[in-house]
Parts: sequence; C-alpha cells; structure tokens
Amino acid sequence: MSLIKNPVQVITQRMVSANQRLKIDYPVIVGMANTAVQQQMNTAIRGLVSRLIIDQGYYQNHQTTVSGWYELKNNQRGILSLNIINYAYAQGAAHGLTVIKSLIFDIETGKAYILAELFKPGSNYVKVLSDIIRRQIKARDIILLDEFKGIRPDQDFYIADKCLVIYFQLYELTAYAFGFPMFPISVYEIQDIIRDDGPLGVMATND
Repeated sequence: MSLIKNPVQVITQRMVSANQRLKIDYPVIVGMANTAVQQQMNTAIRGLVSRLIIDQGYYQNHQTTVSGWYELKNNQRGILSLNIINYAYAQGAAHGLTVIKSLIFDIETGKAYILAELFKPGSNYVKVLSDIIRRQIKARDIILLDEFKGIRPDQDFYIADKCLVIYFQLYELTAYAFGFPMFPISVYEIQDIIRDDGPLGVMATND
C-alpha cells in the first residue's frame, strides 16, 4: 500500500446566529474526487459541531453564548485528524467552559475511528495506555483531582504525525486552571499492539 497520499483540502465555514450568541468556525472538506466519501466526512463533522452546541446548553439557555473553532492535527498518509473546539459561557457564571472533541478519518473510505479500532483485538490497550499515562503524570508532576484509575475505553484522542495524543476534558483529571491534560505517546512505544492496517500503523511505517 502506497503511503504517498495527497492531503485533503480543508476550508473554513462560519455559522453565526442572528443574535450573535452563536459564532462557530468549522472545517469543511472540499475538492475530493470521491464526493460520497467527502460528504460522509463532512456529515460527521457537522454532526459533531451540532452535538457540542446542544450539549453546551445553547438552545436550553437563552443567556448562553457559544463560540467554536477547530485545529487540524494531521493531514498526511491518508489520515485526517482534527479537533473541534467549543467555548460556552452562560451569563452570571464564574467562567466559561471549553470542550474539545476529535475526529480521525481514513480519507479513502471516510471511516471515522474510535480508540479501540487503533489496536489489535485482545491487546488490552486500555491498560497499556493507562500505564504510560500514569508514568507521564508522575514524571510531569501533574496534580490530580483524584487518584488516576486509568483511561476509559473510549477516551478522547487525536493523532499528530507519529504520536497518539490521549487527552482529558476540563475537570476530568485536574483542576480547571491546569487546562486540558494531554499525553503524547509515540507510535513506536506502542507498536506491538497497534493494528498494522489502522491509522497508527500507517504512521509508524517509515516508507
């Protein structure tokens, strides 16, 4: 399988409500020869953007303002990884709350990956990743809200070049002031459990 694949073209579209309480910049994939795959990925992106707006209470509380943007983390070797970021503030609150969610696509098929699909069946990836993160927490002297018991099987993640980045939402692991705890893990550190035909396997190949 050739790893030489052109990156997809990503443009920014803006969603703005009439009352200006909602301002969202979100990514749109354009210019692909396979329009069905392009539509599949764009539908997934719009679905995630819409879910975050709902989850952050925009429609339930008319005093809530929401702004959104995105980050492109990987666009090479046929793997597109991006973060969708929303910030919501309800009037009178001490501060707003930011949420990050990620999408990781195979640009040939449009498939969006969950964490478990990156690893070989039966690999116990939860324990392997949790042990690595536990060591990083100690090495980085990260102050936790509670004892770290390990990641969830569906823990948030994105891919950035040859790294798997596991991350936690605000308040999930540390105090608000610490921000989003992010734990980069080299694909070579976990090469024995990653699926060769999955996104991390593609990244680990030196061709």
